[in-house]
Amino acid sequence: MFQTEFEFQLPCGYLDEDGTLHRDGVMRRATAADEILPMKDARVQSNEAYLIVILLSRVVTRLGSVPAVNPKVIENLFATDLAYLQALYNRVNTLDEAAGACPHCGKPLQADAEPLPGEARGVWSATPPLN
Repeated sequence: MFQTEFEFQLPCGYLDEDGTLHRDGVMRRATAADEILPMKDARVQSNEAYLIVILLSRVVTRLGSVPAVNPKVIENLFATDLAYLQALYNRVNTLDEAAGACPHCGKPLQADAEPLPGEARGVWSATPPLN
């Protein structure tokens, strides 16, 4: 069965205004909109490093008993927890080469070692890189 949500436990935890520590949470797989829409955000346009804050605030669906995970919550995570969630995001949203195949031609999908001109690193294709 295709898994879309992943439970996690933060190494340190989010400390809210009342002093409550929140460590358990859930992250869902990202959609295309989750990756595209934050690029329109003025905070991301003025500082690309802010992209992960917006991305995580969209895909972390639960964090302890925090009523809503928003950019302010993500901003206030300890650096250790931010790094942990970033790594989890990458694992959850990376194509497993062993299991992936092009739905049209059936060729195994693989990551290009070097991006083609104009492509972002990490683009997946059904054709092997030209070396």
